[in-house]
Order: sequence, then structure tokens, then C-alpha cells
Amino acid sequence: MSEAEKGAINGSDEEDGQTDQPVAPIVFHGQFMKDLSFEIPGAPGIFDILQKQAPDIPLSIDCHVRGLTNNRFEITIRIHIEATIQSETAFILEITYAAVVSIGEIPPAHLHPVLLIEVPRQLFPFVRQIVADTTSSGGFPPLMLQVIDFKDLYERKYAADASGWNDATQTLPNRTETSSE
Repeated sequence: MSEAEKGAINGSDEEDGQTDQPVAPIVFHGQFMKDLSFEIPGAPGIFDILQKQAPDIPLSIDCHVRGLTNNRFEITIRIHIEATIQSETAFILEITYAAVVSIGEIPPAHLHPVLLIEVPRQLFPFVRQIVADTTSSGGFPPLMLQVIDFKDLYERKYAADASGWNDATQTLPNRTETSSE
């Protein structure tokens, strides 16, 4: 194999000495838990009721993006769960989990969906594990959240407002909700 062929395979241009390496579309600079709250207002009596009946566990999700500097964004996922049995609150769990990301070269029309679909999709397994660990540590069976279709949530929220933002410096729309049955 000639040096020119090797250069073509490795992404470098032998003639001008430049390397053509693609920029990652999403670069995670850090992930962190901004807030975590877990309450069991009916303890210890609620544990007796739990042995007789399963709780209703509605879930609401709020995804938010905030422009920072130098093409960096803070993406947050906020989950609120209030489990109830009959009219008693079993537990309340609220978590806000975030990441700081940079976005590579993508068309401006795709920026908003990448920030509110792809980034939350990458963060969700960490949120899911924290929810399971927190409910387990609180004396309940671990709550394993079902996989969330962030694309569907995005489409339901923003389908009517495709022009809801113009560039990364503008405040982007920030709320998506769902309910788990």
C-alpha cells in the first residue's frame, strides 16, 4: 500500500500535510447532579400499606437547555415522581441532572433537536440508576424507569413551534412532560 493510500485511509492529505479528522458531534465536558430530593412523608405506616397494594407512580419530565459560552450548552433533565397508594403519598422523588456539552459542526436546524433529544438520551441511564438507587436506599423496591422516547417528547412539545428559536444565543424552549402509567 502506498503512503498516499495509507493517508487516505487515515484521513490525512499527504499533499498539504493537513489531517482531516472529524469533530465529534457532541462532546460532554461534565455531568452532575444539580439537585436530589427524596421524601417519605407517610413513613413508617406507608410500608404496611405497600405490602397490600402497589402504588401509582406518575412521572413528569422537564428538559431544559441553556446556552453558555463558546458553543457550550447546559442540558438539564428534571424528573418529578410522586408515588401514591390510595390517597397516601408513598414517596416524592425529585432529581435535576445536568451536563455541559459542546456541539460540533451540525446544521443549525438540527441544533435544537440534538440538544433536547440526543443529549437527554445519553444522560438518561445515569438518571435511571440514581432513581433506582435512591428508592432502594429509601426502603422501597428499586424503581426502574422505563426507557423514555425523547424524540417523541420533543415532537409532541415542539411540532407546532418549529421556529421557536433561531440561534444558540437565544433562549431555547425548555419544557417537555410525560406521564408514566
